[in-house]
Amino acid sequence: MNTLLPRVHLSAPMNSKSKLWTNPTSTSTSCSSSSSSSISSENDDSPFCSQRIPIVVPAFFNFNSHRSLAVLSGHVGSVSCLALCGEFILSASQGKDIIVWQQPDLRVFAKFGQGEGSVKALATVGNKVFTAHQDSRIRVWKVSRSSENVFKLVDSLPTTKDYLGKFMKQSNYVQTRRHHKRLWIEHADSISCLTVYNGLIYSGSWDKTLKVWRLSDLKCLESVKAHDDAINGLVACKGVVFSASADGKIKAWGRKEGKGEHCLKGVLEGHKDVSFNAIVVSEDGKWVYGGGSDGFVMGWEGSGGSESWKLVSETKAHEMAVLCMCLMEEFLCSGSADKSIGIWRREAFGKLCKVGVINGHEGPVKCLQASSSSRIGGGFLLYSGSLDKSVRVWWVPRYNDAEVEDNGSTQFGTENKFMLA
Repeated sequence: MNTLLPRVHLSAPMNSKSKLWTNPTSTSTSCSSSSSSSISSENDDSPFCSQRIPIVVPAFFNFNSHRSLAVLSGHVGSVSCLALCGEFILSASQGKDIIVWQQPDLRVFAKFGQGEGSVKALATVGNKVFTAHQDSRIRVWKVSRSSENVFKLVDSLPTTKDYLGKFMKQSNYVQTRRHHKRLWIEHADSISCLTVYNGLIYSGSWDKTLKVWRLSDLKCLESVKAHDDAINGLVACKGVVFSASADGKIKAWGRKEGKGEHCLKGVLEGHKDVSFNAIVVSEDGKWVYGGGSDGFVMGWEGSGGSESWKLVSETKAHEMAVLCMCLMEEFLCSGSADKSIGIWRREAFGKLCKVGVINGHEGPVKCLQASSSSRIGGGFLLYSGSLDKSVRVWWVPRYNDAEVEDNGSTQFGTENKFMLA
């Protein structure tokens, strides 16, 4: 069941070559990021090439205030991740419960999936969709250009070829727990996040490792013992991969001269005994923000090529844990276990100023995505997925200076609160 409030037409005509992926959007940042989802900027002969989708809206639409546009229902479980793919929105819950929604009507276009347990992350590149699962596997789906419009499962990671090439040699096995070993190319627990960057796929897991896969042949190249607890988020930008963990640290990884194995470049420390659940990085790679289980969003400023980051802001964003974040140019959006979405504007020196709160979900907000191609009237579209099993679509305006409250790091004062109609 879909509820549209009010009707805003996102027109995107089909491509003559395919009825599936056409007129794709760009991501909210050129960096590849994921606490739950990611879209690559890789270019190939694929339906994910970057173009803009025009919007046709009613004349009475007010661009100066927040609006709820749609409530998308249909999942059997909590919505765990989102991805924007052209005129389509992908949302995932359980392994067999991945839904493709088509704009402008936001109707169910297709469903696909495989496996038990929840889908933890989505990533798309070229004509492929990568899904990370609770069963510690990454599944690879190819988007068909035929009239069937199907998502065909074509592989899983690690691939059979990769497995057969390593399983006979004992040195390829690592201890995962007492009296139990696995190949180093296998994750030993749920895969929580994916990101695609510069021809590589990065996967983070509750098994505390960061694995690197080559996009061209899906071969596992590296396994890094990255953290002392579960990895909850990944983002890659300007040659640096950031991993956010339940151990309260964000770590920066890079390759010497862009080649070879990844090595640790820096550690961004959070609050003591607080988990980092989400991470975002500004488009220029200068600002890093981590969302914590204590409701704080912490910000760091990078100092160019010196591989050092300085803590510049600590903002009490929510009363409960921050579960997800996304960036849209100067705006940062944060989703929380308190069921709300905070809208923040990035100011000088990385400081966050609160400009609004979105309420409407009946459960914790687990994932967020913002659409840069839908900007009109100075605003953008924000998509949110929740443990209440729904996906909601919001209009977020560009707030003027008179509407912005300088929240700093202390108490929230008067704020713009918006309720779902």
